[in-house]
Amino acid sequence: MAHTWWEIQVLCDPALEDTIFWRLDNFGCSGTANYRRGGVSWVTAYLPKERAQLLDLAALSLLLRQDALCMGFPPSTVQWHLIDEEDWASSWKQHWQPQEIGDRFLIYPAWLDLPEQCDRLLLRLEPGSAFGTGDHPTTQLCLEALEMRLGEAPETQVIADIGCGSGILAIGALLLGAKQVYAVDVDPLAVKATLENRALNHLTSEQLLVDRGSVDRLAEMIRQPVDGIVCNILAEVIIDLIPAMTAITHPTTWGILSGLLVDQAKPVADTLEENHWVVAALWKRKDWCCLNIRRS
Repeated sequence: MAHTWWEIQVLCDPALEDTIFWRLDNFGCSGTANYRRGGVSWVTAYLPKERAQLLDLAALSLLLRQDALCMGFPPSTVQWHLIDEEDWASSWKQHWQPQEIGDRFLIYPAWLDLPEQCDRLLLRLEPGSAFGTGDHPTTQLCLEALEMRLGEAPETQVIADIGCGSGILAIGALLLGAKQVYAVDVDPLAVKATLENRALNHLTSEQLLVDRGSVDRLAEMIRQPVDGIVCNILAEVIIDLIPAMTAITHPTTWGILSGLLVDQAKPVADTLEENHWVVAALWKRKDWCCLNIRRS
């Protein structure tokens, strides 16, 4: 049976995009897209029908309007309606176009014909209902951090992707030359999307192993501690996961953590320090940041 989704559309000042993405992430939306026209931004998000009632959507609308007013911008206009899963999938195609990220990646929608020439790593993606298209600053920061981490001898690196979403970071690591990636997500729709994108990018089940779960499941899947960890989810979830990460690491394991607003970096960094991690660098884009970490 096809799923039914809430399609939430927000008309706003472009300066409010990051705040709106943050609100929608916290609200539980599985996917977001945005485009600009005439100096105005349209942000579109999707949420399974069973996860929100009309009163919940009304409360979200009020929060978004209050955010705009508090920041000195005109109030955002919010509307929503129900669509079937097939319509949800086609809605992405209206808003999402190829996007260059970092020095090496080109994120490329699966429904477009392949370019005749491309001097970048072509990462083809059908996001389905999972987070991760390359539009969000946190995904971009993670991919750029992976470029740096996997710049030398990537073929020796075994990586864990915690909260893999669409699989974009796991696939990106393998395109950069990583030896193997283990990917997990608690959302079965994310697992499905990652498996589909694995096939789309002609990767094997030996290169990218995917299952439903979190760090405890990773500990069961891996043969030996991983060389790197990527995790692009919410700050409060990362804080809860940090103590468990020790079980899958060795003394030189590195990590890339994002999904964090800049003002959330300190509590995450404090928890990392308590669990014998060091923040080697903090990369910032707008109101979001990415922590590059290593074992202390």
